[in-house]
Amino acid sequence: MTTTTTATASPATASPATKHRHLSALLTGRGLTGLVLVGVVALAGLLAPLLTGSDPNAQSALALAGPSTAHPFGTDDLGRDLCSRVLHGIGTDLALIVTAVPAGALLGCSAALLAATSRWADLAVQRAFDLLLAFPGLILALAVTAVLGPGRWPVVIVIALAEVPGFGRQLRAGILVQREREYAVAARVSGASRSRVLLRHVLPNAVDPLVVQTAVALSLGVFIEGAMSFLGLGVRPPEPTLGSILGQSVGYLATDPTFAAAPLAATTALVLGFTLIAEALNRGIRR
Repeated sequence: MTTTTTATASPATASPATKHRHLSALLTGRGLTGLVLVGVVALAGLLAPLLTGSDPNAQSALALAGPSTAHPFGTDDLGRDLCSRVLHGIGTDLALIVTAVPAGALLGCSAALLAATSRWADLAVQRAFDLLLAFPGLILALAVTAVLGPGRWPVVIVIALAEVPGFGRQLRAGILVQREREYAVAARVSGASRSRVLLRHVLPNAVDPLVVQTAVALSLGVFIEGAMSFLGLGVRPPEPTLGSILGQSVGYLATDPTFAAAPLAATTALVLGFTLIAEALNRGIRR
């Protein structure tokens, strides 16, 4: 009897239909537009050493030169090639975000699993999420850099901490819904332990919204890195990032607006692309 009940209680986890909805959402409409935007910018950043032969940190006497054959985006206030700096800056931004977002997802999901073990753990985790949400991203950035100073790792830490409540609350909400479903109740009645029900039955069916949350987190990561570097709290110069190039261009907007055009376009494309992907995936899940 126990064996039969357990088999009946086991749900289909990552169903082909769910995967098909995700893929269909990404390859049509907004999802496809977002993929193209992110793909083009990311590919340009990854191929930066091949697309430009200029050293992004090499200075010259051609300060604030306009676009030309030698310098497609012109030069900055120190005579450095903006095309090379923007493309290498994209690569730097993506490296930071790809490191920070999975770290934030792991911490948030671990906290959500801990919250599912008991009422007191749930209360403690919820208050921890509230504490993180009480600090806006830039205030959190100021606090971290006040301790560690500017650099790559403070950016990673700030992005990861900012992502923890989003991933944690999404997974916690999914767990609360799924563990009241018939298959989870049947598994408990059949004698399965609480941890087995959580890990074997509930968790695989509660992670679907995390796909959307990942796209949202990537968009937020681009914004946080750009804001920190813009304010001088991010990666140390002369290493280029999109935010630091935008920060340098502010003093020259009236005389040389092309200085800010390329990094602003790249940042906008990444944020818009990830946002469109998130919207498409969300619509796919709701179908």
